[in-house]
Amino acid sequence: MKTMNRLAGKTAIVTGGAVGIGRACVERMAEEGAKVAILDVLEAEGHALAAALAAEGHEAGFWRVDVADEAVVKAAIDDVAARFGGLQVIVNNAGISGSPKHTDQVTEAEWDRVQAVNVKGVFFTTKHAIPHFRSAGGGSVINLSSIAGLVGLGMIAPYHASKGAVRLMTKNDAITYAAEKIRVNSIHPAYIWTPMVENHLRATAPDLEAARAAAGAAHPVGHMGEPDDIAWAVVWLASDEAKFVTGAEIVIDGGYTAR
Repeated sequence: MKTMNRLAGKTAIVTGGAVGIGRACVERMAEEGAKVAILDVLEAEGHALAAALAAEGHEAGFWRVDVADEAVVKAAIDDVAARFGGLQVIVNNAGISGSPKHTDQVTEAEWDRVQAVNVKGVFFTTKHAIPHFRSAGGGSVINLSSIAGLVGLGMIAPYHASKGAVRLMTKNDAITYAAEKIRVNSIHPAYIWTPMVENHLRATAPDLEAARAAAGAAHPVGHMGEPDDIAWAVVWLASDEAKFVTGAEIVIDGGYTAR
């Protein structure tokens, strides 16, 4: 694919950037000229992706980060900004689906772990990116919520709560930082064929391929999305093309929530 350099001169961090949607975001942003930092707990996959991008001539690096650990998040963000000469974009993609149980069956520990990654992780990365955005004269925060932050799907109660929280954290931060040219937007995917969705379907259905087909059929377009369907929206929100876009929720769901 021809590089357009839509993100030339920008440094971007992608949490959960080693696989799935995060990996696609890393690859597309690197192709568009950004320096990209991959933050993830998956060390082998993260190092391999950074090495592959470097081999193609892109500036990329991997940092092992559990986004639920504030000190580790801050240290990594500061290190990325020092290494790449600033920071302009954060993609808060790291997330877990958690237990597929009904609300009355979920344990406190299961609930807390999902909130720690999906909500506190977004809080920590945004908090510690803001000083670098101020130094850069602006920035773009792109939060991955979900259709589960817009409508009820049944089950996965902690996940719904977390993604609803991300939706409104996004709007509040958009208002808070708009005057400083720091834009904050959320993306709401439906089912995207990623390791997380595959693992969720394996945990909840005996036949993976049948479950994949059924999940695809739940979307009016008749199939699941692909990671690039999300990554191109991330590229746009990260770019100056979206300079007037803040506090928006970009729904990419094959029509799922249009009913």
